[in-house]
Amino acid sequence: MDIYKEVEHRLLPLPPNNWIMRQAWRNTLFLHWPVQPELLRPYIPSVLEIDTYDGSAWLGIVAFEMEGIYFRGLSFFSVVAPFSEVNVRTYVKHEGKPGVFFISLDVNDWASLLIAKRWYRLPYHSADIAIRRKGNAIFYDSVRRNLPVRFDGICTPKENEFFPSKDTLDHFLTEKYCFYTTQNKKDIFHGDIHHQPWLLKRADVQIQRNTLFSPLNLDFSEEDPVVHFSKGVDSLMWNVKKLKY
Repeated sequence: MDIYKEVEHRLLPLPPNNWIMRQAWRNTLFLHWPVQPELLRPYIPSVLEIDTYDGSAWLGIVAFEMEGIYFRGLSFFSVVAPFSEVNVRTYVKHEGKPGVFFISLDVNDWASLLIAKRWYRLPYHSADIAIRRKGNAIFYDSVRRNLPVRFDGICTPKENEFFPSKDTLDHFLTEKYCFYTTQNKKDIFHGDIHHQPWLLKRADVQIQRNTLFSPLNLDFSEEDPVVHFSKGVDSLMWNVKKLKY
């Protein structure tokens, strides 16, 4: 598989065991804001180091369409219908291994909500999400069910595409190949990921409403985010493991 063979862009080698599923991520919008690390510290387990770039931690919103989930050996049969997801994340390290730490994931697919929440221990929430195109613009609208948490924005990608170079902010914010998660701040789980490098575009974005950060008591409504857009990648996922520390 071509995905598995392309590894030069990774900072760490591939895991030695077999991946278990492939996921197809499409129309991916990355929004990031710099934040003082101490403002995120109460929400991150103490065993995890908050990762920084130029002294700042970064809080991100990533919205995308899940085109399909395919288990190993069943590469042409998706176990779910296409659905949309909006997650809030930051970046951490454990013993030098960088990765994503998910603060919340909003999803409009019941199978992911029920199955993946238990399997991967990720903080999923049920939401009504719509991602639609109108001309060159892509509209993202997510409303968490039963809670006043919403993201509503318009992204207009620019023409030029580029692969992020190592040691740049673009690379730091997008090229992550591990995630960390917890449900109780004591038991930490991690999972490995692999995909080809993100082919990114710059983009203009208009954020109509964003209360995804309200559980963190943070508000970036007066600050412009760093914006990236990608048509998407196919990613390989390994089974989640409990962190030993």
